[in-house]
Amino acid sequence: QVQVVESGGGLVQAGGSLRLSCAASGSIFSINAMRWYRQAPGKQRELVASITSGGITDYADSVKGRFTIARDNAKSSMSLQMNSLKPEDTAVYYCRFVVAVARSDQRIYWGQGTQVTVSS
Repeated sequence: QVQVVESGGGLVQAGGSLRLSCAASGSIFSINAMRWYRQAPGKQRELVASITSGGITDYADSVKGRFTIARDNAKSSMSLQMNSLKPEDTAVYYCRFVVAVARSDQRIYWGQGTQVTVSS
């Protein structure tokens, strides 16, 4: 069993910053890709940022230059530093891990979601 816990989020004014964290625990052999998604009311869930096991990052165009994803392999965790926040960043943010629970057994685990609200 693998458990995923998210933390961070909250209410911030436009131009402010927030940091989200997400940690996995349990029967983990290794963690491959880590990703952050978000879902605004009435919209589909969208990929915000990703980081590979080798540390290669990628971002949605809408957050490039403002958000930074990072991972700590020793702690099986990742973070999303969000700067210069805009009202359109308001959404529920979800972390997602691709976890190898055994050498040839990979599974996807999601965080419970955390609300980020940016006021104008």
